[in-house]
Amino acid sequence: MRPAPSDLEPVSRTAPANGTARAGRSLPQVAAVLVLVLLLLVIVRLPWAGDLGMHAATVQRLRHSLLDPGNPLVDADTPSPYYSPWMLVLGALARLTGLSVFVVLRVGALVGLGLLVTGVLRYVRTLSSHRAAPPLALLSLLLLWGPLLFEWSGFLGLNSLALTVSYPSVLALGLGFHFWAWLTRAVRGTAAWGTWMALGVLWALILLCHQFTGVVASLGAAAVVLAARPARGVLPRLGAALGSGLVVLWLWPYYDFFALFFAGAGLEAIHRPLYQHLAARFGLVLLGVVALACRARRDRRDPLVLFFALGVLVFAAGGLTGHYSWGRALPAALIPAQLAAALETVSAGRRAVRAGWACVLGAALAVGAWTQAGTLGYVVPRDRLPAAVAAKYRTPWAGYQWIMRAGVRYGDVVMARTFPARQIPAYGPYTVAPGYPDVFLADADRRAAAVSRYFGGSPAERRGIAREYGVRWVVGPESLAGPGLRKVTAGPGGQVLYRVVP
Repeated sequence: MRPAPSDLEPVSRTAPANGTARAGRSLPQVAAVLVLVLLLLVIVRLPWAGDLGMHAATVQRLRHSLLDPGNPLVDADTPSPYYSPWMLVLGALARLTGLSVFVVLRVGALVGLGLLVTGVLRYVRTLSSHRAAPPLALLSLLLLWGPLLFEWSGFLGLNSLALTVSYPSVLALGLGFHFWAWLTRAVRGTAAWGTWMALGVLWALILLCHQFTGVVASLGAAAVVLAARPARGVLPRLGAALGSGLVVLWLWPYYDFFALFFAGAGLEAIHRPLYQHLAARFGLVLLGVVALACRARRDRRDPLVLFFALGVLVFAAGGLTGHYSWGRALPAALIPAQLAAALETVSAGRRAVRAGWACVLGAALAVGAWTQAGTLGYVVPRDRLPAAVAAKYRTPWAGYQWIMRAGVRYGDVVMARTFPARQIPAYGPYTVAPGYPDVFLADADRRAAAVSRYFGGSPAERRGIAREYGVRWVVGPESLAGPGLRKVTAGPGGQVLYRVVP
């Protein structure tokens, strides 16, 4: 029998090292949990920026009419690509429960975040069985970006996700990860015909919920199929999946999905910034590109390598042809690179190599976390943050609750410029011109011109425009006061609410 070691033997000195090693292995899990707690607290506050008003307005219209909601932003009977299956569920929830739109959006945010986290876990499990792989992957998706803060719907940076967590794009991306995981298992095994048909329906739902994320999901699915080298017997099932998805897209009653392919000209200008400052916004992702090169050396048909190649191809084609809306496919290049950086830490050859990767990735994640440290401001009062962190915090939009308290009602038409028009419909009123591009609103340019004429025209011209569009209220500066307008109340930033009078 081996004698018991004394306090002077090496065993007593290696125990702390073993504890340190265990702590190091659990660090990714702890960090991932802390990030998720932060996001849950963000959902409680639901900071307003970007497209939140668009999605709130969509739920508003559906809660009042599930079958014929009309345009979500202006008083017109037109279809809208925002009437997706997920928005229909949220609209029905608001209608049945009587919950406010913003409470319903918080519920949607919880579901979307849950699907995203579980989807990442399931998909990463198809690539690695290491227990640290999912939390490292999640941290890389959220933090491995660049030193210049970047926010856009469908992009998973921590600060971006905090502002868009209630958007359909988050739910669609979560479904996309589940879709890739399910498809991977299907092409590797002998899935039944029903499974393939269900995969096709899921693919269509992703496209209907958020079209740009649907493109990313489609590119990822193509990479999965190409990497798997499916047998001939799988191809008919794959065709059935594609067919069932196309049928769902064709039958969706709220808008013509296929018409979107011919209505994207107005989207190019607003997406051009996606091709600017690439190194500053996404520089840390280069670590993932190196990891992809390592994976490609081991297997040229690696699914992440193929996924990245397809994403880069579509993104580059958009930039070269001026189709800047194709830049929304950039997550198809970012996601596989971010995942590869995380996976290389647990799957690279020798232990020393893995340790080196862990150190480099840890440093990169720290830089990414510092860049996005301002996200803490959404849950911690700014005056309680360290000065360096508070400087990174960006104040969310204030909202337009104040005009509703002053007497504006659901369905009233409010004359407002673009920035207020992005928020006012969230509470139920309409605006004359939409605050966002609307591919199905034929007179969108005419409405925008009417708004410009109103704020720069004579009282007589204003009265004519107000009669044409049924305007009952105006949000504008103090200098707008004049005949036909009666000041009701003042709001933040020098804005004034006027009632239109004869």
